[in-house]
Amino acid sequence: MADALLSIVLDRLASLFQQEVSLVVGVETEIQSLTDTLQVVRAVVADAEKRQVKEERVKVWLQRLKAIAYQMDDVLDEWSTSLLKSQIERAESPSMSKKRVSSSILSTFIPLKRVAGRRDIARRIEDIKQEVDDIAKHSNGFNFTSRLSNEEPQRLITISAVDISEVCGRDKDRDTILRQLLGKSCEQNLGLYTISVVGMGGIGKTTLAQLVFHHDEVKAHFDKTIWVCVSDPFIPVRIFRAILEALHAPSSDLHDPEALQQKIQESIEGKKFFLVLDDVWTEDYELWEQLKNCLNCGGGGSRILVTTRSESVAGMMSTYMHSLGSLPLEQCRALFSQIAFCGKSTDKIEELEEIGQKIADKCKGLPLAVKALGSLMRSKNNKQDWENVLNSEMWELNVFEKKLSPALLLSYCDLPPPLKQCFSYCAVFPKDHSIKRDDLIKLWMAQSYLNSKVGREMETIGREYFENLAARSFFQDFRKDLEGNIVSCKMHDLVHDFAQRLTNNEYLIVEDDCENLKTNLSLQKVRHATVIVHGSTRFSFSVNNGRNLRTLLVVSDNWRRIDSFPLDSFQQFKYLRAMDLRCNNSIVELPREVGEFIHLRYLNLSFCARLETLPETISELCNLQTLDVRFCRELRKLPQGIGSLINLRHLQAQDCWHIVLPKGVGRLTSLRTLSGFIVGGENGSDVCKLEEMRGLKELRELEIIGLSKVEDAGEAEKAELKNKKQLYGLTLYFLPWRSQPIGMKEVAEALQPHPDLKSLRIAYYRIEEWPRWMMEPSLPQLKQLCLSVCGRCRCLPPLGELPLLEILEIGFMEQVKYVGGEFLGSSSKIAFPRLKHLSFVAMSEWEDWVVKEEKGRKVMPCLLSLKIERCPKLTAVPDLLLQRTPPIKIEWAKEEIGGSS
Repeated sequence: MADALLSIVLDRLASLFQQEVSLVVGVETEIQSLTDTLQVVRAVVADAEKRQVKEERVKVWLQRLKAIAYQMDDVLDEWSTSLLKSQIERAESPSMSKKRVSSSILSTFIPLKRVAGRRDIARRIEDIKQEVDDIAKHSNGFNFTSRLSNEEPQRLITISAVDISEVCGRDKDRDTILRQLLGKSCEQNLGLYTISVVGMGGIGKTTLAQLVFHHDEVKAHFDKTIWVCVSDPFIPVRIFRAILEALHAPSSDLHDPEALQQKIQESIEGKKFFLVLDDVWTEDYELWEQLKNCLNCGGGGSRILVTTRSESVAGMMSTYMHSLGSLPLEQCRALFSQIAFCGKSTDKIEELEEIGQKIADKCKGLPLAVKALGSLMRSKNNKQDWENVLNSEMWELNVFEKKLSPALLLSYCDLPPPLKQCFSYCAVFPKDHSIKRDDLIKLWMAQSYLNSKVGREMETIGREYFENLAARSFFQDFRKDLEGNIVSCKMHDLVHDFAQRLTNNEYLIVEDDCENLKTNLSLQKVRHATVIVHGSTRFSFSVNNGRNLRTLLVVSDNWRRIDSFPLDSFQQFKYLRAMDLRCNNSIVELPREVGEFIHLRYLNLSFCARLETLPETISELCNLQTLDVRFCRELRKLPQGIGSLINLRHLQAQDCWHIVLPKGVGRLTSLRTLSGFIVGGENGSDVCKLEEMRGLKELRELEIIGLSKVEDAGEAEKAELKNKKQLYGLTLYFLPWRSQPIGMKEVAEALQPHPDLKSLRIAYYRIEEWPRWMMEPSLPQLKQLCLSVCGRCRCLPPLGELPLLEILEIGFMEQVKYVGGEFLGSSSKIAFPRLKHLSFVAMSEWEDWVVKEEKGRKVMPCLLSLKIERCPKLTAVPDLLLQRTPPIKIEWAKEEIGGSS
């Protein structure tokens, strides 16, 4: 991590030299000397990071180096921010500057001096240089080996190609548990029958529980199946809520434990349920009794399955205990080979097989270790590299006392510095947290982990880093979209523990109890903090020494809204890079002091139900990259000076019903995502219009709402969507309703997107005729299409001619009665050649669907799934689709599907 941090600092120094170094007079020599010393120190950091595991002195030296590197990063970021603000002021017209002052956008908290006084920056740089010189001097006493780590990660096989679909060596264990769950003798047991699976971390307890939980016989046998990850601490209120969530029982209005227990009892009374409590640690019998008493009203034959590392816990909780042993040697080798040799030639496998077996044997039967090492070796083709891993000194280190798995440590040490930093950052999330891939990438961006030297998109680099970590088995439990892209993941609790221990107390996770969180948090050494709200939604805590904090996440368990949050601690968080306050009902407006957070790059206020305004001082945050105000339905407007946020890349404002975007959005030329762009305002007003889209040439995703207000196609043409080659996702909402949708077809014609568009959603289009670009195949790259609430359209466009379309969703087409040849098109030899997923929803008048293959023409040859919902007049699915081999997965409300020609 120190290596990657120094890399960020050196990049900043190089960038500043290319700009106006003269902004801080008299530091040129100091900066050059500091750069030279840092490069020398960085050359030995890789060796130091490896040795710190067994040498405490080296660990202390590295901590000192990281502390000064953080200080350097803060100072240099202030310096570059001063340069950036000067550039913005020069670029703004006098009238704009005057207007901004009169609008109080320049707050009293940012006076005439720049973000930091130039003399102060010079003094701090001099102090830092002296500290770095002393650190470099002390490094001589360690005899470090000098070498630079590889900056760029190797490309690995993507995770989709190496998913482990079958679990090796657990058939007997699975069958034993199934007999306990389903056997007739068990039905006769009175009371709540509890089974425990006990074994050491990484042995496969959760995997075994998942095998059982998803088994077809289990699904058929029980009325309700419930999965809850417990972890430590055992908090009854959180568990009660998780049970209700799994039962799809609303609990947002319930606050005290008794009410939650009563709701659970109402939901399971008389019903045979199967509850999995994964990763239980508590030995407090009273807590277990409290939970068990709540569940006793279930139907006969109900079962609880507990996974735990502790035999004491298993003995306390269970009627039957199953000890899960190590994976047999042959199964270990088979699992290792399945992962490590994926994509390798037969000759290469023969060359490496014997070494691979020896490496697998060192995993001591731990499936997690086997997966980690198998994933590591998959990236290595050189025999010497394999032998280096086999003979690594890390196998001999007494790291188990520190709970650092040698397999994970070997895999981690093989990562290039940027990936080490990205992996370690995941320690900021709670255990069993569903990590959204895109959110994680934006958080990495906010910490400057994804800066590119070759001009590549940070988001692209982030996706590659994520795929690389996933392919190395640092992530698991992937959730994917219909296109197979990873949407979210989790971390194994052992991997999470490993990440936490690597960070040396830089990461802090604080959890509340059933009542109020009343904790005095000392954050002097903490860089990244997460506060988890479980039970009550009202809490208070005071923060001391929080000035070094770079990340503050407030996580509401099970999407509980937070009714109280202390904003009086804000002023000390001036070095924050990322702040996430989503689901916070207590925030009506942010303090104006947020404008002083000049380092802030990620601000998430989504689902803050009472948020009405954002302070104008936010326009001072010229480093801000992500502003997320989704579902802030009381939010009325964004700051008038929003055009000053020239580094803003993601402005997410969908489902903000009343929001008004001010003029100036067109100056946000770094935007990649713009959702919730609401069309509005008369000529000459201060609101943003479609013509401001013209300059946003880097947009990747765009959502436009309120297009029915646009009556002039000329205004729509000014958005120049046809010229936005980078745009891959477009949503067009023709709202609000109007009795006479004047000019809607012409406006739609003028909004024709670029031919490279990948995803399109059109809703509330209320004209019988589709625009020409929908009737002619003008979107050859389109992969996903959704047409919804287009109530006057009587027929569907010829979508079968879209050559790359994979996902098609059609819904709420009230006038469509017939779907046939017009839907398939006529110009191509194959209709829907790539379509995989097709759905029709709420087609209330749809009566007939005809699909025929004529003159050798094929129809939907790749279709995998068909969903039909709320189409009451449709009586049959075409025989052509019913007779496919392999069969298409069809979901339809009707119990029987008839055939038609």
